[in-house]
Amino acid sequence: MIVILKQGITPQEKDKVRAFLTEKGFIVKEIVGQQDTVLGAVGKVSIDPRTVELMPGVSSVVPISKPYKLASRELKKEDTIVKVGKVSIGGNRVAVIAGPCSVENYDQVMTIAEQVREAGAVMLRGGAFKPRTSPYAFQGLGEEGLKILRKAGDAFDMPITSEVVSPSDVKMMAEYVDMFQIGARNMQNFELLKEVGKTGMPVLLKRGLAATIEEWLMAAEYLMASGTDQVVLCERGIRTFEKATRNTLDCSAIPVVQKLTHLPVIGDPSHATGIRDMVAPMSLAIVASGASGIIVEVHNCPEKALSDGPQSLYPSQFEKLMRDIQALCPVVGKSLERVPRKNPSTERKTGSEERAEGSVKIAFQGERGAFSEVAARRTFGEDVSVLPCHSFSDTFDAVSSGASDYAVLPIENTLGGMIYDTIDLLAIHPELTVVGEQQIRVVHSLIGTPDAEISDIKNVYSHPQGLAQCRKFLREELPGAEAIPYFDTAGAVALVAEKKDRSIAAIAGAPAAKHYGMKVIEEGIETDASNFTRFYVISREENAEAIRSGAKINKAAFLFSVADEPGSLIDAVSVFKAHGINMKKIESRPIPGKPWEYMQYVEVDLPEGIDIEKICSEIREKTTSFRVFGTFASAL
Repeated sequence: MIVILKQGITPQEKDKVRAFLTEKGFIVKEIVGQQDTVLGAVGKVSIDPRTVELMPGVSSVVPISKPYKLASRELKKEDTIVKVGKVSIGGNRVAVIAGPCSVENYDQVMTIAEQVREAGAVMLRGGAFKPRTSPYAFQGLGEEGLKILRKAGDAFDMPITSEVVSPSDVKMMAEYVDMFQIGARNMQNFELLKEVGKTGMPVLLKRGLAATIEEWLMAAEYLMASGTDQVVLCERGIRTFEKATRNTLDCSAIPVVQKLTHLPVIGDPSHATGIRDMVAPMSLAIVASGASGIIVEVHNCPEKALSDGPQSLYPSQFEKLMRDIQALCPVVGKSLERVPRKNPSTERKTGSEERAEGSVKIAFQGERGAFSEVAARRTFGEDVSVLPCHSFSDTFDAVSSGASDYAVLPIENTLGGMIYDTIDLLAIHPELTVVGEQQIRVVHSLIGTPDAEISDIKNVYSHPQGLAQCRKFLREELPGAEAIPYFDTAGAVALVAEKKDRSIAAIAGAPAAKHYGMKVIEEGIETDASNFTRFYVISREENAEAIRSGAKINKAAFLFSVADEPGSLIDAVSVFKAHGINMKKIESRPIPGKPWEYMQYVEVDLPEGIDIEKICSEIREKTTSFRVFGTFASAL
């Protein structure tokens, strides 16, 4: 049952309710949501719900209809984010787990770990105990293999996961792994599930060869009832009549499972297909279906692999796959999970004395729920502390003064073009630098009060860009409604919430509706679906390395001016051509206080191994002023 607590419940009243349920034989878990705090009570016992409903501090009691109680979305509406070391799986991130099928020797694992880490994997996989169809096949190195895997994980700053086969090995393996893996053959080994669940550690639970979705979720329930709530589900293909592939990848199960459970779901394209050339396209299909990640096999010499060589990617193939996933992520509203950076120094107190020691705060322009906040959370995680700012200038000042550690600001939209405020403010804030970039797809929704219908709407508020990007919808679906410009899309939703008038609506993102408790009347109302926004992540120099150290630096932005004479601009940009650097963008901006004189803002792709200091030195010789806005990764 779900026990919904009153908002004003006292700690003493809550303890009494918990104690009562525990005494009756229930397993009790407290879940704090955005709107309510609930106690989930599950077990074999049955009591009259009215007995609990009458207790002080209890608002209502709702039965859970699904047989999987703890895993059900009826119990917990919000998505669970599973923490494995410093890596988060779930939410709006796509986590990539990679490594060899089997741990064969020290050199093999260290080589592969370095290669997948460099390409962007955040966790290392590898089998030490290998359940094989044939008793004569390689069965793994056992504990010695775990020791090797642990050394590789520590060396390259990646949590490790490995399959556990026997209940008697659980205690020993807990000393080495960061996440247990339950293989398809053991999905219904209930004694193993109980032992692993008792550890309270994260678990990757693969779907059985012929398991239904309900059976899969019931296996997760065994783990959760035994003591862990950190469970990741893994679709790895099911056995069907088809013989062309090793298994049949059931991508359709992923969105179905996500509606039934709050647990994150990832996919295993390697075991699903069994064919190397199919792994990359099926990986993209898994991400496109909404999964929170993939687990893929990579081997530096797959033709000599002791197990599953034909389905293991070469490192070069894996690197290309990571680039493809990175390009796909903004389309599905997600971004790649990166190995988290160290927290920036908090010794500087100016403007930030009120913040907790060691905390990180991210500034953005706009109200809560704005697309800039979405970009901030995709970059730094769902739980990051944010600082909404009224204007772009206020956002820069927040970072400059130390009130925030970073800021996330739009730099370009595919439909509206450049956001010049960001460029111009960077120009007058030499103490700040660009340290990263994030991209999101902008999906506009018509948002109204909880009781509103589209026929009620008479006035629509939004930022002028939002109104312009939804012009066709407004003309065809709301021809009699007045479109009213507002300073911010999310701010327009806040206005709707404040006025509580069903005749007014806002155009903004769905996250804003969720934050203010408003209703999404229509989603995806933008005229052009190819609507993406790039954001810069900026910081003071002392915080820059914490971001750059966790990402592959492949872009740079500059601002310079040249002499007012023929060929001066060509001379400056010719340096890029001479060094094989692709110039992605150039924009002229007026120089304040110097009428009809201009600065040039330039973005370039940085080839691997390029000597950026040498490039800057050569350009300085050909310019009258020169500044590096920042070197950064194209997507964090």
